[in-house]
Amino acid sequence: MRLAPYAALGFLALAPAAFAQEDVDSQASTGGAMSALLSKGYEIKAAVANGTRYIVFLQKDQSAYACEFVSLTKSRCGSIN
Repeated sequence: MRLAPYAALGFLALAPAAFAQEDVDSQASTGGAMSALLSKGYEIKAAVANGTRYIVFLQKDQSAYACEFVSLTKSRCGSIN
């Protein structure tokens, strides 16, 4: 678990291109785009590799989301609480 913050930082180095090209209309109906959650004040708490995909966990107060990066330009997020 000590590598999670470093993985998140490394992932964020690649993320700006994904945010710039993100298509909000294709997001899952239960959540939204990761960029939308970040703009609402959610903070990245952890990121883990899941095979060829990354799962990023975001939290704001008592609300939490998990976002799966399907590709570099597309993520889908859902509430986990």
